[in-house]
Amino acid sequence: MAFDVFNGDADGLTALVQWRLAYPQNTTLITGVKRDIALLQHVPVETEQVNVFDISMAKNRPALEALLQAGASVFYADHHDSGPLPTSPLLDAHIHTASNTCTALIIDALLGGQYRHWALVGAYGDNLNRSADALVKQSEIDAATRDRLQRLGVYLNYNSYGASLDDLLMPPAVLYRHMAGFETPDDFMQAYPDIVMALAEGYQTDRAHAEQLTAEYDYAGGAVYLLPNAPWARRISGMFGNQLANQSPDKAHAVLTPTPDGDWMVSIRAPLNRPLGAVALAQQFATGGGREGAAGINALPQTKLSDFISAFSRHYP
Repeated sequence: MAFDVFNGDADGLTALVQWRLAYPQNTTLITGVKRDIALLQHVPVETEQVNVFDISMAKNRPALEALLQAGASVFYADHHDSGPLPTSPLLDAHIHTASNTCTALIIDALLGGQYRHWALVGAYGDNLNRSADALVKQSEIDAATRDRLQRLGVYLNYNSYGASLDDLLMPPAVLYRHMAGFETPDDFMQAYPDIVMALAEGYQTDRAHAEQLTAEYDYAGGAVYLLPNAPWARRISGMFGNQLANQSPDKAHAVLTPTPDGDWMVSIRAPLNRPLGAVALAQQFATGGGREGAAGINALPQTKLSDFISAFSRHYP
């Protein structure tokens, strides 16, 4: 019995697509919305093999250690802060937390660039445009193909944001099953143009709503946006943060969206020209985590909003 456990965003999806193209295997899928990362707890402890892509080891440590102690072999690829790695001969960990990489690029390196176009989709989806563009140039990929890969990465990542699967246009597990087996993203897009069109139209509609908003708090070093309590706002929150970061690369940005439980879901983007410190800021609050360039807080209490804005402005003066 084998399980593939992966983040439902562009990075997690394309990392797994690459891995299964290289190593075909029938597995059970476990995934969810982007912020649903405590996923290893859903894997039965008697499992023989687990493959993990793009979910924080730090947020899954108890379940990971239980699986290793029970004798499961675990392959783990990720780019988030992991904390100390468990010591076990059954753990094959590939953790790289540099701000210019992602899980899809980690898998790309392990596979020698065999499915480079899928890796680029993941990198563009994670807003690692500079890293992706460097690989595009290295791989001599033409501009039209580059633009298609970037758009698909944006659409896949957009589809991962929400408080629950009900917010998403398509559950990530269903989306993965449509993507799996295609050697290139172009093959997938040609086979399922209706899926790509639905994601594109949803993204454009939700983005148009977000572009009508103004910052709640704006200063030289950063800006904080408070989105309304609506499914479109939860869907666009992360990609809106990426858009703001790309438009003002010297500023930090935070996009806060109400959750159904009455908290704030927070997306933090460090300045693109200095992609550091996002995870350190997020970890000052319970349920916070992420990586240097981009991080988040899953449930910031309403009573902590002013504390967060103060911490944000101190962190990015």
